[in-house]
Amino acid sequence: MNGGSKAFVSGAAGFIGSHLTERLLTDGYSVTGYDNLSSGRKEWLQPIVGDPRFTFIHADLLDLETLTRTMQGHDVVFHLGANTDIPRGNTHTKLDLENCTIATSNVLEAMRTNKVGKLLFASSAAVYGEAPVYPTSEGAGPLLPISLYGAAKLACEGLISAYSHLYDIQAWMFRFGNVVGARMGHGVIYDFIAKLRRTPQELEILGDGKQEKNFFLVEDCIEGILFAFQNATENPCDVFNLGCESTTKVTEIGRIVAEEMGLADVAFRFTGGKRAWPGDAPVVIFDASKIKSLGWKAKYTSSEAVRIATQRLLGQE
Repeated sequence: MNGGSKAFVSGAAGFIGSHLTERLLTDGYSVTGYDNLSSGRKEWLQPIVGDPRFTFIHADLLDLETLTRTMQGHDVVFHLGANTDIPRGNTHTKLDLENCTIATSNVLEAMRTNKVGKLLFASSAAVYGEAPVYPTSEGAGPLLPISLYGAAKLACEGLISAYSHLYDIQAWMFRFGNVVGARMGHGVIYDFIAKLRRTPQELEILGDGKQEKNFFLVEDCIEGILFAFQNATENPCDVFNLGCESTTKVTEIGRIVAEEMGLADVAFRFTGGKRAWPGDAPVVIFDASKIKSLGWKAKYTSSEAVRIATQRLLGQE
């Protein structure tokens, strides 16, 4: 499936969703973007608002009636809509249940009703929790999330697998690493920039600064999704780690951000503990050999992605 098809994108006004929507239009798709604008921004879609192939629906995934009606006639669903503020889910304990799991259940019901047969789903490395082995492959287990966000995403994967096998829906599920780039509204790079603007000589770092994760650019993320969509076509339901295999420690991110902001001799102050917040997995190291075996890998290393994302965030203001 390629250009000329009708794509439905949930979370289309979000960080990743807005980039994906632009790319799909470039590739020749007609796109319906669906977003409640809780974290997405309508201005991120401004470059494509005048495109006659693009329709925007301001509505919630929990509104099953509107979701079902507006999904009618589409060929493929890219489901990115979800809560993206992981720490907030710790204090608002229904946030991820409603905006990840129930929202995904509604997407699947709307697909079943409308007989839409293809789904690409944004899952997360958070499903692994404290991974039992590093690098972590898709087959690692047991999967025991340590955040409500991770638990909700894992529940989504289970629902998608069941619907896939019961209702003839082919599904691609992607366990993202830390996607970075322009239009981010939160995350460690965004937070470090804000903190250094307030106190240019000192940077507060949550935890012990030894957290180590893979970061990859939003363009790489989208390329990986579309590559798997075109090249992994045999299984009715499949799951892929999507990220780069290199990693960056939080202290290195602090150094990169300070350097890009032109700041010297910044003192790091650590809050202590191995986690940045309750439910944070301090180490995420991917085994991406499954998608690499198809012929795809991230173009940029983790630290290159951090630097480019920092430059973009500084330049967009």
